[in-house]
Amino acid sequence: MIRPKCLIIAVSVILLSLCCSTAGGESGSGQPVDKTELYRKEAGTVRLVSYNVGVFSKYLDNSTSLVATLMDELDADAIAVNELDYYNTRHDTDQLKVLAEELGDWDYLFGKAIDFAGGEYGEGAVVRSSLGVQEKYSVPLPQGEGAEARVLVVIETRDFVFASTHLDHVSDKARTGQAALISSVMMEKYGDTAKPVFLCGDLNSTPGSAPINELKKNWTILSVSDPTFPSDDPNTCIDYVMVLNNGAKYARTATAVCYRFLSGDVAKASDHLPIFVDVRLQ
Repeated sequence: MIRPKCLIIAVSVILLSLCCSTAGGESGSGQPVDKTELYRKEAGTVRLVSYNVGVFSKYLDNSTSLVATLMDELDADAIAVNELDYYNTRHDTDQLKVLAEELGDWDYLFGKAIDFAGGEYGEGAVVRSSLGVQEKYSVPLPQGEGAEARVLVVIETRDFVFASTHLDHVSDKARTGQAALISSVMMEKYGDTAKPVFLCGDLNSTPGSAPINELKKNWTILSVSDPTFPSDDPNTCIDYVMVLNNGAKYARTATAVCYRFLSGDVAKASDHLPIFVDVRLQ
């Protein structure tokens, strides 16, 4: 006869074992979890991500490792990273470099938007080194009537161009001016190229607003218009992935806002949610 106390202990041990297996990257059956189970990615496609990480400290002291884990699960190939500190008194490190190192074999570029707290603050982009980086540069964007100057960060790879930006958070007029300059610069440089040119970032603008309408004169929105902010109760779409209307060949295969991950709590990683677009380059 099995004693009730022994039965309770045995059941508890089994449940604890199952919980530990799931947390360690395995399903309850003991089988490894497909890291893209929630956001399937077709073979041969490139996954482009826009993610405002909030200097990796919105809700945690340092969410860099968590963000890297989430991006690994998502199987991202290129990430526009918004809100970064660079050797200032708030964070005395190159935050983007640390993220790139945690991701693995990735190339990156930080672009300074403003001097901040004895150092710098700005935006960045990281891409897999296997994509073959050919050129990296940044373009300053004017403050105008906004709160501060901004920046456009560009990485050209073997098969496409990837740009990251973060428009002003105060003035619609400033955002519209920044958007117009981005279009002018990118169309002048890449208007005749055969490569697709992708623009990603927190644009601080909702669909149908003046800055978005300005961008749509030269860009096509590829990302879904579901809410990306705030991460704990999203109700506003302000993060985007776009493509320049230069006639380059590509096909969009998927897009989604990432509300849930198996490997960590995305609501704690930042006050924004990541958004992605999958493309097949032709």
